[in-house]
Order: sequence, then C-alpha cells, then structure tokens
Amino acid sequence: MNGKQYLKNQLPVILIHLLGMLTLSLFLTACGNSVSVIFFICMVWLSAMVLCLSVFCFTRKKHLDRLLTMTEQLEERYLIPELMPVPERADEQVFYQMMKMAEKSMLEKIGEVQQERKEYKEYIEQWIHEVKTPITAMKLLCENNRSEFTRDILAKLENVNQFTQQALYYARSEHAEKDYSVREVNLGDVVHDAIAENKYLLRQSNMTITVDNMESSVYTDDKWIRFILNQIISNAVKYRTEQPALHFFTIRENDRITLFIEDNGPGIPQSDLSRVFDKGFTGQNGRTVHSSTGIGLYLCKRLCNKLGIGLSVFSEGSGTRAALSFHVNDFVTGVQETRNDSASGFIVTETP
Repeated sequence: MNGKQYLKNQLPVILIHLLGMLTLSLFLTACGNSVSVIFFICMVWLSAMVLCLSVFCFTRKKHLDRLLTMTEQLEERYLIPELMPVPERADEQVFYQMMKMAEKSMLEKIGEVQQERKEYKEYIEQWIHEVKTPITAMKLLCENNRSEFTRDILAKLENVNQFTQQALYYARSEHAEKDYSVREVNLGDVVHDAIAENKYLLRQSNMTITVDNMESSVYTDDKWIRFILNQIISNAVKYRTEQPALHFFTIRENDRITLFIEDNGPGIPQSDLSRVFDKGFTGQNGRTVHSSTGIGLYLCKRLCNKLGIGLSVFSEGSGTRAALSFHVNDFVTGVQETRNDSASGFIVTETP
C-alpha cells in the first residue's frame, strides 16, 4: 500500500479534522482564551490525528502485505478467499462476499472445462483405437498382395499410423505417468523395433540405415522411447536428401548413456535450433515441406522431461544429430549384477 495514495484516500477525514480545529479555535477565541492555549490545543489535536493515521496506515499495510504474500504463494490464486480471515469491517465484508462469489463461479467454470477436456480426450482415444482397425486391415491386404503399388500404400499407411500415434500420445502426454512401465530395456532392441515399424517408409525413401553394436541397457519405458524414435525417424525421412542415410550409435560417459540418431539431411539453421522444441514451430525447413506440423519434437521433449531423459538436437551446416541421454542408476545396476552373480553360485563384493 502506497503512503501517498493512502493520504489521498484519507483526505476527506483530514479536511474534517482541520475544519473541526478551525471551529474550535474560533470558539475558544470568542471565549477569551489566549493564542498560546489555542495553539497548544490545536497541536495536541493535530499530533493525535497524525498518530492515529500513522498507526492505522501501518496496521493496514501489514495486513494487506500478508494477503499479497499468501496470494503469491498460491498456485491457484483464485482460492485466496479460502485462506483469508473473515474481515470485521462492514465494507471489507462486502468485498469478501464478492470474492467468494467470484471464486465459486471460477470453480464451476473450471469444473465444466475439465469435464469437457476429459470427454474430448476420451473421444480422441476411442477414435484412434477405432481407426487403427481399418489401418491394420489395409496393411494385411497389402502385405498379402505384394506389388509396387501396395508397397507405396504401405508406406503411406505407416505415415498415417505415425499421425494417429502422435495424436494419441499428445492426448495422453498431460498424464503420461499413468501409462509408465519402467523396466530394463536394451537400446539396440528398441532401435531395431523402431526401424521395423517404419520399414516401408524407409524403403520408399531409399534410406540407408547403419546401426552400431549396442549392448547398453537402461531403465525406461520402451513404448514411449519407440514413439520418440519414430518421430525422429519420420523427421529424417521428411527432410531428406537425394541419398538419405541414418546412423544410430551410443556413447557412455560417466553415469550417462547417450543414444545418437544422425542423418545427412539439409540440417537445421542456427537461428531455428533454439526453437525446435516449441509447440507448432516448423522453421525454415517447414516452409518447404508442407506436411510439417511442429508437434513431433514438442511431444518428444515433453515426454522426455516426464521420463527424466535428456533430449537435444545439434546441426552444423548439413545433417542433424538428435541425442537421447539416459541416466544410469548405479544402485539398480549393482543390485542386478549381484543377483546375476548369486545365480552363478557366488556373490562378488568389493572391500573398501
């Protein structure tokens, strides 16, 4: 609360006091009192008025600052009436009731919006599951009738499946933790599964795939990792050169294992690198490829944050390198190694 603004608000009270002092001075003068007595009485009155206004300003400021602090600490600040003490002043009680009414209206509106979002999410998930049936049926028909034409259709179906998966994971990304199944995963197996899920799309684009020997295992959710790899592979196909190539390899540094996915595409301009994970951002390359949505990498980053995986993208002139960094849990690894040693008939322990 600003002191100058407070004095401005108290101006009518100050004027009434000054008018009272003037009236009293005139009355005392008419009664024959000396100027010194009248001056003394006025000074006492003025001092009492200044003291009362100062004390009241201090107590009000302290009360309002406490309310502001409580409000700033709240995540849902419209709930401040629930924490506020019921005021004693009549005018404050009116504002308190107004805030309670506003809070009730806000909670009702939030409840309606949450219900609508829940119903919409359930509809999207149901629609995606329903549309997967004809996609699977078309895949079976094409695989049973192999030809150049059906191979092109299979590649398009993989593309359609990517978009449906993207929509499904986007709908679930807000509460992705409810669908986690963290276990020991071999990165080589996950990479090969992701390549197999995109085999027709990769074959149609004449993509050369190189996968280094990967014996590293991490603890994560393989389904979500496959989705992230699918998005990165899809981008490599979408922004490819005449002789496209993909290279998968891992590097272990201290307590981290990093999976790299490297392509030889046109690369990402340096001005776009800092925004590739922004929702809806397509950049300069997206203006040449009209199928770009700017959702894929945004979803990947969002899921990696929930899984505790580091995701970064590098590009220098040409080619793009995506890096998935997994933290190695030494405690879990130690327990796993001890269990394996026990199964072999002995336990290996280290003496400090």
